[in-house]
Amino acid sequence: MHDIKWIRDEPQGLIDALVRRGGGSDEARSAAVELVEGLKRLDEARRATLTDLEARLARRNAASKEIGQAKAKKDEATAAALMAEVAELKEKVPALEAEVKRIETELNDALAAIPNAPLPEVPQGADEHDNVEKSRFGTPRTYAFAPKQHFEVGEALGQMDFETAAKLSGARFVVNKGPLARLERALGQFFLDVHTGEHGYMEVNPPLLVRDEAMFGTAQLPKFRDDQFRVVPGTLEASLGTETVALMDSAGGKIDVTSAAGENAEIAERFRNGWWLIPTAEVPLTNLVRESILSEEELPLRLTACTPCFRAEAGAAGRDTRGMIRQHQFTKVELVSITTPEKSAEEHERMLACAESVLKKLDLAYRVVTLCTGDMGFASQKTYDIEVWLPGQGAFREISSCSVCGDFQARRMNARYRPAEGKGPRFVHTLNGSGVAVGRALVAVLETYQQENGSVTVPEALLPYMGGLKTIEKLK
Repeated sequence: MHDIKWIRDEPQGLIDALVRRGGGSDEARSAAVELVEGLKRLDEARRATLTDLEARLARRNAASKEIGQAKAKKDEATAAALMAEVAELKEKVPALEAEVKRIETELNDALAAIPNAPLPEVPQGADEHDNVEKSRFGTPRTYAFAPKQHFEVGEALGQMDFETAAKLSGARFVVNKGPLARLERALGQFFLDVHTGEHGYMEVNPPLLVRDEAMFGTAQLPKFRDDQFRVVPGTLEASLGTETVALMDSAGGKIDVTSAAGENAEIAERFRNGWWLIPTAEVPLTNLVRESILSEEELPLRLTACTPCFRAEAGAAGRDTRGMIRQHQFTKVELVSITTPEKSAEEHERMLACAESVLKKLDLAYRVVTLCTGDMGFASQKTYDIEVWLPGQGAFREISSCSVCGDFQARRMNARYRPAEGKGPRFVHTLNGSGVAVGRALVAVLETYQQENGSVTVPEALLPYMGGLKTIEKLK
């Protein structure tokens, strides 16, 4: 979230940032100017109303004292006039307080919907076609046969089952079993061991269910609500009411009960008692410092976790419908850093190197790209994507994103630190990255290490985790 003081003092800064996000078009500039002007009007209205409220409160307090003084002098006429004035002030104060709250809510909601400002060095562009390659590692392997895609390899091994998963859960799920399931587990353990043992990250086992505040803190809410899974205690009817559920069904599930008011307030409150399934461990890991003030000596905090992740993939209709590239449930090793503003750029490069290192150890070919302004995430100031080479697809595909967010998330979480020189608290800077996506790493290993006879060679770095198994062959 942006600082309204920054927007008030340097409105052109936000306009320029939004224009860059919008690819530099005239339409983006017009929209940015309109947005900033609206924010300034709300800010001015809030400040004016607050000034009026504070003046009335001050006058009420002063008049109350004057009443006592008038009564002490037996000046009943003055006392009566003052009492009438106090009564009038008391009557107007609640309305002003409500108006301040209304404007603040509108202003905060508007600020919460604005993406982070790209750093100056981020390349400007409209979409993924404008991303800039930073580096490459390895050379894609050549094969004496036509390499298959991972789902063809896994299904031929009899250890990757999408049909049964669909019976259990529907589309975009998979059942892995036997040595393939062990290989997937080995990847997660291997990534954790490298990041904790070699890179100094502290392993955390966080909750998979989080409250609204945590999702808001890392900017999954409110903008990306439709991409998440909501979990409501008990049956839907018990939590929301039979009539509401029927109404939601008839409207195609479009009713937003989270904002219900009036007669639906009780239903909405029960709904708010639910949780969100985490889309990434970034959410609980970053929120570990929410509403706290750290000492500078505690920084940087480097945290990692290997967790299931859940995404609705609301905008992915028709994309990667086969295989494990884009699923509702997947496993990922996440890296999170909490640091000072002066160290965040350096920490970003370090995090990228940590994520790259596990792919190097697996001898997987990949490239690093710097995302352009039109392709970077909502909360990011700058993002590096690592794209691994998939021989079966004949393409690079994302396996990790490493982003620096500045104080954007910290403001939403009210996460601060106290500088060593003793100045007042400052907002921390947050960073997050995949270290890396376990499911996509499994995809890359299957496609890279596949053999002509259909077997898959286990990468040397994973042998200690596979109980002596060097080759994955078809189940008998």
